Amino acid sequence: MPNKKRNVRTYVITLAAALLCAAAGKSPARAMAPPQAASTGTPQDVLGAYQVKSPDGRLVITAAVANGAIRYAVSANGVRLITSSYMGLDCGPSGMFPSSGWKVSNVVRRRTDDVWKPVWGKRATVRNRYNETTVQLQGPAVPFNKLHIVIRAYNDGVAFRYEVPEDAGGREGVCEKELTTFDFAGDYTAWFYNGEHANLGPGKLTDVQGNRRPVMTVKAADNAYMAILEADLRSGSPLALHSEKGERSFSVTSAPGVIKPGYVSAWRVVLYGETPGALVDAHVTELLNPAPPAGADFSWVKPGVALWNRRVEGVKADGFTYYVQAYDTWVRLVDFAAKSGIPYLQMDSGWYGDQFSRNSDPVNGGRAAEIRELIAYARTKGVKVLLYMNDLGSKDFPLEETFRQYRQWGVAGIKYGFMRGPMAERNTRTRMITELCAKYQLLCNFHDGPVAPYGQMRTWPNAITREYNQAQLDALTYFQPSTFVTTVFVNMLAGPLDMTNGVFDLMRSRPVNIRKEDQNMYNHVYKGDVPSTVTAEAARTLITFSGLTTIPDVPENYEKFPELFAFVAAEKMPWKDSRTLLGEIGGYIVMARQAADGAWLVGAANNETARDISIPLHFLGKGKYEVTIMQDGDGAHYKTNRTAAKTDRKILRSSDHVPVRLAAGGGACLLIKKKQAR
Repeated sequence: MPNKKRNVRTYVITLAAALLCAAAGKSPARAMAPPQAASTGTPQDVLGAYQVKSPDGRLVITAAVANGAIRYAVSANGVRLITSSYMGLDCGPSGMFPSSGWKVSNVVRRRTDDVWKPVWGKRATVRNRYNETTVQLQGPAVPFNKLHIVIRAYNDGVAFRYEVPEDAGGREGVCEKELTTFDFAGDYTAWFYNGEHANLGPGKLTDVQGNRRPVMTVKAADNAYMAILEADLRSGSPLALHSEKGERSFSVTSAPGVIKPGYVSAWRVVLYGETPGALVDAHVTELLNPAPPAGADFSWVKPGVALWNRRVEGVKADGFTYYVQAYDTWVRLVDFAAKSGIPYLQMDSGWYGDQFSRNSDPVNGGRAAEIRELIAYARTKGVKVLLYMNDLGSKDFPLEETFRQYRQWGVAGIKYGFMRGPMAERNTRTRMITELCAKYQLLCNFHDGPVAPYGQMRTWPNAITREYNQAQLDALTYFQPSTFVTTVFVNMLAGPLDMTNGVFDLMRSRPVNIRKEDQNMYNHVYKGDVPSTVTAEAARTLITFSGLTTIPDVPENYEKFPELFAFVAAEKMPWKDSRTLLGEIGGYIVMARQAADGAWLVGAANNETARDISIPLHFLGKGKYEVTIMQDGDGAHYKTNRTAAKTDRKILRSSDHVPVRLAAGGGACLLIKKKQAR
């Protein structure tokens, strides 16, 4: 043990020296190879460096100050992953801070170890354990004479943010960007968010040219994964990154906005895990957000599955033709939801008129009277209704009065689409709408290029989901299997996603009967067959973390596959537990979630290459379990044989494994219930 401590101290001294030399514009003569593992212990100062370790000692973030500059580095298990990177704010003409003349005035440390019990989430209880160091800097009033840098280390990530204390002297100004950089220690492989398109990547860091938006997922080694994102974005623009070709450094280019005493930046977050699934299971982003407002009651927030009326236009089934804007269609969907135990129906655009017309009134326009009648009918069936609202309807009509009316009608929530304006303004507006929805007990689902999730579901549990991804069928397009098994390791790290999986009629290219009055809105309903299998579609509804799992098909198509739909209907939230069992970015993923009624559900989804996997059941308790195994049938393929599926039933224990053959673009579903003693 003494030798281990000596090695760790030598490494910290060397790292601190390197950081200080870099901050002073010099290069260390030689970098010493780090030890294989970092030791546990309390944070300590070495040569002006401030070291913060994760509670388990695996992660270390070290900041060093010299000549008015502050830099940091991150290591995991003794291996440096992010090297000598800048911290600070760039306030343009007002100056940069810290800068020349700035020094450390105080250092405050604290430890936290408590439990967060979310209203809903990936699991019922979350341990909130971290070590924190606040480096308090003081210098010339450019633009203020005080700046605090708060640094935290969790077992599955590190984070830091900038604070201007209330007693800081200076003058209010506008900061154009941050000084923050992420300088990676190697030419790692990365993937990036790409709007409503397939993710960018995989590619080497040195091949990146230009701007990127988070989430940025990074594979440094077979046992080292990272993700760059943000948490608790209170003001300013959402995180944006930039890199030049040939570089391994990414700079933060988003504008912090107005800086004044009391300013608190978003957290800059580096998630870490030894597997990509560890990133999926992390809670750092939510934990970095504040608790709900004092006295707030969110017991009314109930996550669940929702039928969706948007993609039923013109579908004929059992002598009935579905139309998006038809009362008998709405009733048919409500009746099926009630029969199947599905708690929600989500109504999309068109119900109050043309969503892009400034004359469409979100309270009195279009079929508003029928909507009120539908909500009342659905209430008798135990089904709740969410309503679509366009940004125009929000801005051209009194928003609070609209929400007040929705509450009186019994609306469960809103789906908000096509927000416009600069990103900083959209962030402010998104926060305002979320808080106003909470006031009137409305869930909110933001679509069409929303601001990235940043853990706000902890503060505002009614922030139920966002379309921060390419959503199946929503934009009349479909994604490839590899897109799904990349998105869950990239976009989903930011928070709950509305991906609208779960289509069971995968042959969507045939003509449909569109009513004349609906031609403008639904003239191009389908653009091709869905590249998936029916088993994969059911599995994806479980794998995708969301407080509102939106499924897009008609009842008759779900009734063709009763066992697979029973799996979807069994997704009773809030989840008691969630675990990513297996996975490879862009390859496949296996997710287990425990439903509110105690049943375990496992979903597996694959890319375009067929594979055999063995699903472990170690997450189960003692005893025997009845396991229903639904998987791709013989000859299943995402292009040529989408509906082949087979079911088997077994009695298994936690020590068992379930061998599964995943077809190309396919999947598997396990429904697991404790065997009752006779």
